[in-house]
Amino acid sequence: MDGGPSQAAVFHCIQSEGGTSMKYLLASAAVLAVAAPACAQDITLKPVAEARLRYEHVDQDGLSKEADALTIRARAGLTATSGAISATVVGQGTLAVVDHYYDGLNGAAIRPLVADPQNIALYVAQLQYRSKAITLTAGRQKIALDDERFVGNVGFRDNAQTFDAVRAELVPIKGLKLDVAYAWSVRTIWGVDGIGARQQAVSGDNIFANLSYAAPIGTITGFAYLVDQDEAAVQAFRLSSQTYGVRLAGGGALSKTMKIGYQLSYARQSDYHANPNAYDADYWLADATLEMKGWKLNGGYEVLGASDGLPFTSFQTPLGTNFKFQGWAGKFLTTPGNGVRDLYVGGSYGWKQMGPLIGVALGASWHRFDADRLNQHYGNEIDILASAKVRKAMLSIRYAHYDASTLATNTDKLWLQADWAI
Repeated sequence: MDGGPSQAAVFHCIQSEGGTSMKYLLASAAVLAVAAPACAQDITLKPVAEARLRYEHVDQDGLSKEADALTIRARAGLTATSGAISATVVGQGTLAVVDHYYDGLNGAAIRPLVADPQNIALYVAQLQYRSKAITLTAGRQKIALDDERFVGNVGFRDNAQTFDAVRAELVPIKGLKLDVAYAWSVRTIWGVDGIGARQQAVSGDNIFANLSYAAPIGTITGFAYLVDQDEAAVQAFRLSSQTYGVRLAGGGALSKTMKIGYQLSYARQSDYHANPNAYDADYWLADATLEMKGWKLNGGYEVLGASDGLPFTSFQTPLGTNFKFQGWAGKFLTTPGNGVRDLYVGGSYGWKQMGPLIGVALGASWHRFDADRLNQHYGNEIDILASAKVRKAMLSIRYAHYDASTLATNTDKLWLQADWAI
């Protein structure tokens, strides 16, 4: 079978704007070399279509005006599959219907930040080979490791985060998995207009490595994340770090109506590559969840440690899905110099169906934030969420209230959101 024209088309689609087409070409060729036997099979096509409508309101002390953002985010693309090999191309666009907010790039910051600038971009452009023992992915892709604390897709933001990378996932024996990725560009949430400290893309030689084993007590993972933020405009290289750690995630049934889940994690981080700072900082997480008869109760303690108290010498997670952690108000997306300790408890209740609504859930959580290095109380936060699904649409209402003590200012945030996907 002559696969030349289709391969050339794929190579053209996934070329990077930053002159990295040769890296794409070599990475794609490696995948195709492994996947060559699949080319003789029939090709199946699967469309990709997603849409989001979201209203976000922010009232933040210290700013003269409130923020109101009504945005529409759409993604469309196609996955072509032949045997074990597939090619995926997805484009995305974000439109601000109501733009009474500071998007981080445009206008004066007299309104609170809503990090959803207007954008149009190539979201995913990848080749993948998948078998029982190995998965190889090359091109612009989503990478979300473990709970996304250190490497994630930042899926809550409209533009999300992807990586220009090559990735290998190996399963040599049952229960054992090696996951290694090399990323030369991080495509950020700031989109095509990104500039300065908020770049469209951040180049660098990033390496993400996980080795996990499914043991009776849970999945044990050792990890190494080498983050190379090789752009002087992005905090003068001070977000480059090397992180090594271990994680345990497991759970099980306590009875016919009750089950428990738990996470334990420890990591050590230090400066890396061109980072001008010299520091060492620790990360700790202990989390437990109890589920019974529709109820879900959760509690935990997370520490992003400090070194000497100077900015960017505390434990940082610049590539993580940070919205998922330390409260939705977003006060700790960058860890303060004195670190942060987050004590949290929460609960939710769910109904399988309520009329036309499926998977209805109502939940809330409370956080207490303190410094790691000094005896300093930063503030408290309450987060509330109600969600349900109607056919292919997921509807949600979120609210966050941050009550400041010594860090940042009092902030209220409200989100009304509808997500749809085929």
